[in-house]
Formats: sequence, C-alpha cells, structure tokens
Amino acid sequence: MSKQNIAQWEEKFSTPEYQFGTAPNAFLVREAGRLKPGADVLCIADGEGRNSTWLAEQGHHVHAVEAAANAIAKAQALTAERGVEVRHEQVDLEEWDWPVGAYDAVVGIFIQFTDPVGRARMFAQMAAALRPSGVLLLEGYGPGQLAYGTGGPKSLDHLYAVEELRSAFPTLTVELIDEYDVELDEGPRHRGMSSLVDLVAIAAV
Repeated sequence: MSKQNIAQWEEKFSTPEYQFGTAPNAFLVREAGRLKPGADVLCIADGEGRNSTWLAEQGHHVHAVEAAANAIAKAQALTAERGVEVRHEQVDLEEWDWPVGAYDAVVGIFIQFTDPVGRARMFAQMAAALRPSGVLLLEGYGPGQLAYGTGGPKSLDHLYAVEELRSAFPTLTVELIDEYDVELDEGPRHRGMSSLVDLVAIAAV
C-alpha cells in the first residue's frame, strides 16, 4: 500500500468514533462455527479491531495486522475494554513477509484496497498461510456496490466478482460462495443497502 494510501487511512481512523462500529461482521459471526476451538486466526487489514476482538472473545488466538497506527490504537483500546488479548502488528500487507502454514483460519473482511494484480498475489499468500484443513473467510463488496454507493471502493476493479473468486484459490476447496444484497449498519462508513460477496474455502488435509 502506498504511503499516501496509508496516510488516508490514518486520517479516516483518527476520529474517536469507530468508523466501522465495534460489533463483529455478520458474515464472520455466521461462519465462525467452522473454526476449531482455540484456533490460531489471522485477521488481515483488521482496522479498528471489531472482528479480531470478537474472535478473541470466542476463545481464539488472534493475530491482527493493520497498516494504520490510528486504527491499531483503537483496536487495542477495544480489546482492553472487552478484557481479551489480541496480538496487534502494524504491517503493509503488500510488503509483509507472510507466514506460511501458520494459521487455522485467515479472515479478510472488506480488504479491497488493491488492484487485481496485487489482489491475486495477496489471495495466494492468504491461502499459503493456512495449515492443513485451515479455513479462509472472505467478504467484500461486489460490482453492484457502485450503484449503491454506501461504502467501499469507487473503482470496479477493486470489487469482488463471483467468477474471480471461484478461481482465485486453486489450492483450496470452495465450500460457500454467495452474492447478495443486504442492508448494512456497520458504523458510519458501512451503512445502507449494499452488494456483498462471501467466500468460505478450506485447505486440503
């Protein structure tokens, strides 16, 4: 991620208000039963910590990575308030030396800051980070989001297409892929009717 983009996210996260709320993402809550008890979970581009904090509350061991220091500070405040522990680390995912075979689950919720080339590279790294039978949980905005304009990227090539996701993880087994419209209420930056794409994929045993 460019320094300019990181600076923009720093500014977005600089307010006291949690820009994406403090409640966990609905897709994550629905699918978290797929994780084994006490799983080692990587939450990427975790923002202000709503999802990593919730996973820690469920008893998982969570490593949350994020580029914006302001977001990490708010995430740390949230974990302290909830009385749970999360390992927070400031990283640029496009330059990070991703661990391989280190996690029981990788969670990516609205990680749509990169172009198709960078996204393909990141998807491959996400898959490689999983242990055997590891779970990938991915949610993002679909192409229909441009018409709604209620959050997310303004560029079509930063949005998820079902056809792209079906072929994006050749080493994993896709167990769920779904495209649908829903009313979101996840803080001021994710509010209103939205076009979403969900993916659940499993690493080989």
